[in-house]
Amino acid sequence: MKRTTPAIVTGALPRVNLMPRAEIERRERTTLARRWGIGLLAVVLVVILAVTGAFLLKWAAQQRLAADQLRTTQLLTELASLSEVSQALQLRAELNGFRADAMVSDLSWSELFADLAGALPGGVALTGFDLTTGAAPATEDPATEVGLAGTLELRSATPIDIAPAVRALRQVPGVTEIDPLEVTSQLEGGEQRTYVYRLDATFDQTLYSGDFAEEATG
Repeated sequence: MKRTTPAIVTGALPRVNLMPRAEIERRERTTLARRWGIGLLAVVLVVILAVTGAFLLKWAAQQRLAADQLRTTQLLTELASLSEVSQALQLRAELNGFRADAMVSDLSWSELFADLAGALPGGVALTGFDLTTGAAPATEDPATEVGLAGTLELRSATPIDIAPAVRALRQVPGVTEIDPLEVTSQLEGGEQRTYVYRLDATFDQTLYSGDFAEEATG
């Protein structure tokens, strides 16, 4: 059996670590502290980036919210202006309706009162009235619809038999019904007594002139 002899290396200096153990440990601690510092710095940077990103997202959300609120305010302002326009249009429609009603119910008041006064007996005067015009014609027969309704006031210096006066007034064209309501008397000018007769009166729509009917419905 052949025996091997270890080779002897010559010409190389032996390597001996002459650094004290304390210095080695200090360097290891320094290296470890540096690594921890780098890691901590990286964590801080990550946190800063995360906080900055969150702040930017919050700022962007606030900007969008402010823009949405501004848009909402503008829309509310526009709606308010449209509401005013709607109210104005509604008022205009109502006024047009009133105008149409007034035009279709036009009649000759002076002619009506002249006819009523002409039917009264001597010494009796038509001194007052409280009459309201009726609605627009709804049928083709104006004699069946109410054109005026309210009260009439008659005065005389002496008592009269109201029944003949009522019958005479009922013959006036356009009169539908005349009925006595009350009779009162009052002193005027000291000893002068005046008798006041209030009558319930209804007239049909034959009194309407129809002069503005086409314009009102046009």
